[in-house]
Parts: sequence; structure tokens; C-alpha cells
Amino acid sequence: MDSITYISLREKPELKETAAEWFHNNWGVPKEAYLKCMDDYLNADTEYGWYLCLDGDRIVAGLGVIENDFHDRKDLKPNVCAVWTDEGYRNMGIAGRLLNLVVEDMRSKGITPLYLVTDHVGFYERYGWEFLCMAQGDGEPEMTRVYKHE
Repeated sequence: MDSITYISLREKPELKETAAEWFHNNWGVPKEAYLKCMDDYLNADTEYGWYLCLDGDRIVAGLGVIENDFHDRKDLKPNVCAVWTDEGYRNMGIAGRLLNLVVEDMRSKGITPLYLVTDHVGFYERYGWEFLCMAQGDGEPEMTRVYKHE
């Protein structure tokens, strides 16, 4: 764990291509969509950022902040998205550290509250997220849970 670090993409913009590919491989969203959002962040067109956990030079966990995470509640923004931790790094508190990092970074920029959509119950509550409502995911047959962090 000595080699584990937490960064925003602005701290290591050279990881943009690698990060976009990593998120694409884990979520199946086109790499170009990630690159567009990352470019907007790196060019300071938005403060909605991208956050990574690195083990040495390898990305092992990450998440982003976007306007809307593919659901019908467009009024609930911005959304934490693409929360992922590689299997060998789960249950080590990494996702929680990333969630806390993004909340604090967004709060420091006056961006609060944050929202996220998930089917998980019990995980996000550990990090101060509260269930808010159900929303319809784009193209999804089932409703999904929306959480809020003030």
C-alpha cells in the first residue's frame, strides 16, 4: 500500500489516454466520451473532474464528475460517475478515499451537493451519501437509486 496515491487528472494530465481507456474497459462507454469530458476538465472548461487511484504508475481505481449520469433527473447535477476499483484492490477503502476526495475537491470549488446513481445499497451510505429518490436510467427497464452528498 506504500505505492498507492490519489490524484486528480489535472495533477497528471499525461494519463488522460490511459485513463480514458481504463474507464472504457471497465464500463463499456466509448473512450471518446471519456476523452471529451477529460479534455473539458483539463482545459478548465469545467471543474467537473476525474480522480484516480494509482498503484505506482498503474490505475487501480477511479471516478469522474459529469453533468448527468444517463438518467431522467436532469435537475440533479452534477453526478459522480464511473466509480470503479479493480478487483484485487477492493475492500481496502480505496473507493471511499476517492469519494471523500471528490466531495472535498468539489466543495472547495463551491460545487455542492453531488449526486450519483447506483444499484448498490449500503456502500455509499458509509461515506456520507444519503438515498434521495429513484430515477429512470436512459434505456434501462428498471429504476435506479439516486444518492446525494451535501
